[in-house]
Amino acid sequence: MKRIFLLFVLLLSASMLVAQAPTVNAAPNTLFTGADGKFESAPDTALVQFNISAQADNAKAAYDLASKQAEQVRQIMRDNAIDPKTAQINSYSIEPVYDWKSAKRKLVGYRASTSVTLKLKDFTKIGPITQQLADAAVSESQSITYTLDSMDDAKSKAVEDAYRRAHASAQALAKAAGRTVGELSYASVDTFENVRPMAPMPRMMAMKAEAAPAPTEEFTPQTVTVTAHVNALFNLK
Repeated sequence: MKRIFLLFVLLLSASMLVAQAPTVNAAPNTLFTGADGKFESAPDTALVQFNISAQADNAKAAYDLASKQAEQVRQIMRDNAIDPKTAQINSYSIEPVYDWKSAKRKLVGYRASTSVTLKLKDFTKIGPITQQLADAAVSESQSITYTLDSMDDAKSKAVEDAYRRAHASAQALAKAAGRTVGELSYASVDTFENVRPMAPMPRMMAMKAEAAPAPTEEFTPQTVTVTAHVNALFNLK
């Protein structure tokens, strides 16, 4: 029984390995290879994400308070020469708030919340915007993500790098076998990108702009790295 069980495990492991590999109809006189490539670039866009949240005794009061806070946000943007229309609303909700301390829940009010994302090309505005939002006490938390607007171009360059590496590997293997690499017969591509947001900055940690520089001041944003994997099937000459 142990031998049968061991044989079954080996067969299962082999089948799993085969399932993970790409399915390629490799004909005679062909060579299959794969390689990773990457492209690194400084980010050109900062995504500032924050929430507008207000709580009141009833839904209408919560809505009105959130509206006033939203107007404060729009004014902060205008003061920094940013069109409020460029900000994008990700979500909006009005939800009841309950007190769960007692055995029977008790309705204590309503909370209106809006999630907003602001794209900034001018990184010098990040510090003033986040500081003023914190000073105005309209945002409970903020986060910043650096990314590329031209992500498609970056992915294409990562794919080109991966293909060059795959082709070089194929040439080396073909040379060792006394053959040469012919035209490309088949290829598959996977791309990945790293998006690393900065940790949220709680409102309670905000400092006056005149007391100290912004947390992001004088630091260089982390580069955006796009990676690609290329599997390629070449004909052999």
